[in-house]
Amino acid sequence: MKLNKISKLFSGAKNKANNVTLFGATLTAALSMPVMAAEPESTSASQEQEMEVIAVRGIFGSLKKANLLKRTDERIVDAIVAEDIGKLPDNNIAEALQRITGVSIESDFGVGQEVTIRGISENLILLNGRSTAGSGRGGIGLDDFPSSFLKTVEVIKSPTPEMIEGALGGTVNMQTIRPLELSEPLVAITLDGEYADKTENVAPNFSAGIGNNWDLGDAGSFGASVNLSYLDREIRRDEYFNKIDLQDNIDINGDGTIDDSNGPNGKYQRYTQTTVEQKTEERERTAYGISLQWAPVSEEASIYLDINATKLDGGQAAYSILDVGGNVVARDDSYYDANGVLHNYDLDGVLVIPKTWSDFTTDDSTSHALGGEWNITDNIELAAEYSISKSEQRQTASEFNLRPIERTPPTLDLITHTSTGSFTSGSGIPGYTYADSGMLSNPDNLVFREFFHKTIDSDNEEQALRFDFKINDIGLDFVSAVKAGVRFTDRDYSSTRYDLKPNGNTLKDSYKRATDANGNYSPTWIDDPILSGTFTSVDLNNSFDQTGIAGQNDLLNYYVYDAERLKDADATYLLVQQMLQDTSYAMSGSLADNMVEDNGAYKEINEKTSAIYAQFHLDFDDLTAVFGGRYIKTELESSVVDSIDANGNKVLTTGKNDYNDFLPSLNVTYTLTQDTLMRFGAAKVMRRADFGELSPALEIDNSLVTGTQGSYQLEPYRVTQYDLSLEHYFEDGLMSAAIFYKEVNSFTQTDRSCLADSSTVSGQNTTQWDNICLLDTAGQSQGDINFATTDQGLAYVDAEKAAGRTGIVIDTDVNGGSGEVKGLELAYMQQFTSLPGIWSGLGINANYTYADSEQPDGNPLLKISKNTANAQFYWESEDVQLRLAYNWRDRYLDDQVVKRVQTVGELGLNNSDTSLDPTVGNSYREARGQFDFSASWDINDTFTVVGNVVNLTGEPIEYTTELDSTWLYSEADRRYTLGVRAKF
Repeated sequence: MKLNKISKLFSGAKNKANNVTLFGATLTAALSMPVMAAEPESTSASQEQEMEVIAVRGIFGSLKKANLLKRTDERIVDAIVAEDIGKLPDNNIAEALQRITGVSIESDFGVGQEVTIRGISENLILLNGRSTAGSGRGGIGLDDFPSSFLKTVEVIKSPTPEMIEGALGGTVNMQTIRPLELSEPLVAITLDGEYADKTENVAPNFSAGIGNNWDLGDAGSFGASVNLSYLDREIRRDEYFNKIDLQDNIDINGDGTIDDSNGPNGKYQRYTQTTVEQKTEERERTAYGISLQWAPVSEEASIYLDINATKLDGGQAAYSILDVGGNVVARDDSYYDANGVLHNYDLDGVLVIPKTWSDFTTDDSTSHALGGEWNITDNIELAAEYSISKSEQRQTASEFNLRPIERTPPTLDLITHTSTGSFTSGSGIPGYTYADSGMLSNPDNLVFREFFHKTIDSDNEEQALRFDFKINDIGLDFVSAVKAGVRFTDRDYSSTRYDLKPNGNTLKDSYKRATDANGNYSPTWIDDPILSGTFTSVDLNNSFDQTGIAGQNDLLNYYVYDAERLKDADATYLLVQQMLQDTSYAMSGSLADNMVEDNGAYKEINEKTSAIYAQFHLDFDDLTAVFGGRYIKTELESSVVDSIDANGNKVLTTGKNDYNDFLPSLNVTYTLTQDTLMRFGAAKVMRRADFGELSPALEIDNSLVTGTQGSYQLEPYRVTQYDLSLEHYFEDGLMSAAIFYKEVNSFTQTDRSCLADSSTVSGQNTTQWDNICLLDTAGQSQGDINFATTDQGLAYVDAEKAAGRTGIVIDTDVNGGSGEVKGLELAYMQQFTSLPGIWSGLGINANYTYADSEQPDGNPLLKISKNTANAQFYWESEDVQLRLAYNWRDRYLDDQVVKRVQTVGELGLNNSDTSLDPTVGNSYREARGQFDFSASWDINDTFTVVGNVVNLTGEPIEYTTELDSTWLYSEADRRYTLGVRAKF
């Protein structure tokens, strides 16, 4: 196979129009032809001098096409181009985008989910240039949309006025092929099997694309394409984590002298609340896309209809073992490390809480558009589009919890079963054993504690109408085009929560609240005949096989309610109803009958925007520029429930917030030489707060310990950014460098307060007593956050709760000061075609990003690594392609309000007050690298065998505190894919 050579591509600015036309034709042909793009049947002599068009195929062809897009765009852009129809380099869009300079990803269950661009996660996901609706502001999830539908994915880092506002880091634009672009009928089918090594499950992954266009004679041309995709995946995530708190130094060796921990402020770090969570998720995704297009004979206009829909369904089987309480007892092998972390010790008097749970979200999302383009004259173009995007989500969360209570006859006295836990450090997950070997399995010690069930339904719908005008000649030689347009949107967002509350209350702590006819406690032990066949032993032979385990760990073998049964919440409810039928907690009716709406959590938001823009395209031979501005008006109404009228209808109270933004931008490209471009970009961009942040509705957890509250008065993020890049193109590759700077205004920061709520007296769960804020005066909320000390302990918190002096920690986002991001990007791509023989198929694509950031409190921005590197090494022949990809990013701040480390900060104050130490509660994800491998073999012109491995070496993830102590280990499946692609 002769690989593509595009030499002397754009030799002068005077020929830019012809070059863009040639590029568009070449790219379209390469994407749409089934095997190999032939040379054009006829080209002018001047065109032949400027470019040689030969077959574009394979990894190098895909990278070459991406370079063409980057080179010819007027903005600072990077792209990923499908090697062929439905064949992006990775099976997941986010995982493909992480190969781009300046892009990092966040994963869930080891599957790429979200992207950060130049260290910022507030980005915008577009489909064919229009906005999409997901659960939040940014658009559809990148793991939700099938990569097989796409021909190109652009990452736009320097915006122009015509672009939709809402991206702070960059805009991701996913593009599908138009049916009139097809040069001949197309049928492409892919069938893969994906094996996940933790679940040992093989998931079917099917996609198909069919397209054609027809010459209708005098009626013009009509094209149609249909894409289908189906994925049924089962994956697992194992997590092991602790609570870390700071304590005074202790006498380790028992000699009567306090040992110095070397920790900050004379404190040592202690691990408590050891927790193992193992969650298996079944995710079924069904998607389809339909594109219809018509153009008249004159080809001076076209009309298109795009219909896209994705449905996500599935469920979770999740288990959690929480080890609570206990007093530190030093052992002979106890010691402090250099960070003041205490290792190898016992916790005397611990209890365990086994939990079966699930918090799966189902989603139906659609994105439809009707639009057209019309060349009114040779000089004036008009484009119009109406689109509607919608996401309907249901989040279902269920829990079936146990409690360690020693078996006794019905009595007024319940004895908590405790033991001594022994903590041993080493390589990997710490070892943890109990003096009572039956702590997690003996039915004499475990009773039913509670059953929770809630649903949250959210609807997010946006209707958008836009008109764009373009004038190609206004009579000035240096103005190549003028664009202007308007866009109007109407967004409706709502969220409704329902909780299981039979008789008006949850089933919290029913083991000690449900009493029999004599007033005695009536707990149900797990070997009760009612529960026969509903419990299972969990002992997974591949738990934490990536991290390793430092000796025996009893938390990995436990007896618990079967999570497969919990997926059927109705059946679990009937079981609990049977257990409680002769007690004071007896329930009547079905699960649906006892679901009560939480009116305090109701959210209703309407947001209308109006935008107008103008941009000018300038051409001064070697220098071209696009400049202009976009003016946007935003009108927001945010409603919550004020009261319920006599008919049971909600009476809403509405807050309003209107604001305007003017977003100027400038993009300049200077042709230094025929193959070297210098670009400069400057722009103001904005991003509105997410919907949950814009509602003053209260979201409180089931334990009545923590919650969140938004505000409709939040101003949007506003960023001023500058970019300077240098790009050098050569026959077989590219070298580029860029520097960027972003000044972030209207920053949001978290304010914490202690909310007084009467429901805490009877409903607050004090198991994790050290996370409960204390009130100075019963019934009065306060700004100060105070917690009980270790010496005060659980008994003190229970007494304060009974007196009404415990509250709920509420986090509220408010506008704060400003921050910044500055950085450097380097990229290099080359195929070594000059090497002899088969070695000419070797190639490399590598990049590096440095990003330094700071927010108002002095911490770095969330989710931003200072150093990120990507490298792809590949080799291809005419029939075989091999690629080894590596992604690495160093430590970054993942979260600033983490309950498990909420008192751990740089100064070692053992206090959650961020005004004294803004680093308390910080959680960092440690540096991590991952190898991915892919291969393909073209059996013939129709069939190709493909395979890939994600996370080839099985790399886990570690999270640490501000004081460098590891508090969480997380790992997910390696995923192996083998399949076949066919194209007819």
